[in-house]
Amino acid sequence: MLRLTLDMDDVLANTHEKLIQVVLNDFSTNLSEHDLKKGALKNLLHPKQLTKLHKMMNSPGFFADIAVKEDSVETVYALSRFYEIFIATACMEFPNSFKDKFDWLGRNFSFIPWTNIVFCGYKSIINSDYLIDDHTRNLAAFNGEGILFTAAHNLNDKTYRRVSDWKEVSELFLPIV
Repeated sequence: MLRLTLDMDDVLANTHEKLIQVVLNDFSTNLSEHDLKKGALKNLLHPKQLTKLHKMMNSPGFFADIAVKEDSVETVYALSRFYEIFIATACMEFPNSFKDKFDWLGRNFSFIPWTNIVFCGYKSIINSDYLIDDHTRNLAAFNGEGILFTAAHNLNDKTYRRVSDWKEVSELFLPIV
């Protein structure tokens, strides 16, 4: 059975959407929601705002209530009939996110066993046939085929095959019925 590894933030979870709401609600900014969806926050926010945002992201509970990407649960469940599914999340930057992310996966993707959840730094350690991720740095270090999941910070990248939502993932990986 082929292995399919999925990233969590901005692939399964709407992390960028939560970050946008934090910026709009808790920061003094002239940026609109539309502006914040057009690029990486690291390029749009002041360095002091980024520092504040990173502190918030490292607070226990920050990752606990992030919304699930539309169609992801149903699609991943369907994929699990044809692929061995792994979740790999590079959460070492925010160590307080471990419990939040593990619990979130248990609530939303309970059909994926805990043995198939990988908390890591760089994803070069992942042994899989496919990796769907929103960061090209993870795909570049990966030995299988990397698929780029569209996110605000990778809109201009043309290096990898791209999917923009879970319907496109379904079309790419599931048999036609």
